[in-house]
Amino acid sequence: MRVFLLFAFLLTSLVGSFQTNPSDQSVKPKFEPKKILIIYLSRTKNTKAVAKMIHEKVGGDLLELELENPYPENYQAIVAQVARENETGFLPQLKTHIPNLAHYEVVFLGFPTWGMQLPPPMKSFLKENNLGEKTVIPFNTNGGYGIGSSFDNIAELCPNSKVLE
Repeated sequence: MRVFLLFAFLLTSLVGSFQTNPSDQSVKPKFEPKKILIIYLSRTKNTKAVAKMIHEKVGGDLLELELENPYPENYQAIVAQVARENETGFLPQLKTHIPNLAHYEVVFLGFPTWGMQLPPPMKSFLKENNLGEKTVIPFNTNGGYGIGSSFDNIAELCPNSKVLE
């Protein structure tokens, strides 16, 4: 149910970034699909499902954020590791690299909330990649606890970007 509500909210939010052509009444994206990147981090596949829904609506390139050394499968082990990473400021090495990032105008960032914060791998991505002068559209999945400080973290890590709510 939460994924459905998130999807409904996301579609409602996206309506503002579409424009209609009075002559044909069809909805067209404001940005060219080839200039859109949808990058996501997903442990349980919920964020991946939302990323795919966005991709179906706006097009662009869809890319999963992967780690050089993946997190353990055990949930409690991940929670403990992420808590240590957040406490120490450790940023994991990413396997995912985007050589043509300058090509994109719009970057959707999808992630779950971990410990009421932006997940360390997403922080790594934002530290490694300059999203200045781009429109950044964060989207989030969570277990009902909310977004915590994650959207504030994105605004801090993307000071020269237009970050949409």
